[in-house]
Amino acid sequence: MNTIKLIIAAIFVTLLALAAFSQERYVKPKDEAAKDPSFAAFRKKLIAAAERKDAKYLISIVDPNIKNGFGGQDGIANFKREWKIASKNSRFWKEFLPVIKNGGAFDDGGRSFMAPYTFSSWPDDIDGFEYQVIFGNNVNLRDSPDPKGEVVGKLSYNVVKVEYETLPKSGKSEHPGWLQVRTLGGLTGYVSEAFVRSHIDYRAGFSKKRGVWKMDFFLAGD
Repeated sequence: MNTIKLIIAAIFVTLLALAAFSQERYVKPKDEAAKDPSFAAFRKKLIAAAERKDAKYLISIVDPNIKNGFGGQDGIANFKREWKIASKNSRFWKEFLPVIKNGGAFDDGGRSFMAPYTFSSWPDDIDGFEYQVIFGNNVNLRDSPDPKGEVVGKLSYNVVKVEYETLPKSGKSEHPGWLQVRTLGGLTGYVSEAFVRSHIDYRAGFSKKRGVWKMDFFLAGD
C-alpha cells in the first residue's frame, strides 16, 4: 500500500513539474545600479568610454588580476592580449556594450555588481545550458528564417530552447543569422539570433576596492 502511495505521489510531482514547464517563463530586465550612486556614476562613465572605444580608460578600471576565463589565463596582461584592446577594431567593444548596458544586480552584500541581468537574474530552476532567453521586447517570431517571413507571434524576454538539432550534419546553419526557437509555452518559430542570449554568454563583475570600482571578471562559458 505504501509503495502504491509513493508511486502516486511521484506521478503527481512529475505532472506538476510538467505543468509548470508548459507555461511561459521570462527573464525580464532588472537593474539595481541605482542602489549605489557611486556605482551608477561609474557605470555611466564606463558606458560612455566604451561607446567611444576609449581603451585607456577601460584599462584603468580593470583589476590587475581580472578573471578572463576558466583556463588559468587571468590577469590584465592576458586581458590585453586576448582582446587586442588597443585596436579600435577589437571585438571587445561589441561584446562588452550589451553586457554593461543591460542591467544587473548587486551581490556580496552590495560590495559587487554583476551584469547583465540575463546572468544575474537567471532563475535557479531553469537549466542555463539547455535554455536561453529572448533579449528584447516585442521580438518578431516568424514562420521562416527570413525577414519577410510571416510574423506568427511576438516574444518579450521569454525563456526559449534553441532547436540546434535541426542543423545539418555540417553543424552550420543553412540560414545564418536566424535561430529556430521553442518557448516553454509551446510557441515555435524563427527569430534573429541578435535577440537570443545565453545565461552563460559574456558577463562582467565589478567590485569596489579602496573606494574605487574595478572590473573583476569578463568572461563567457562555465
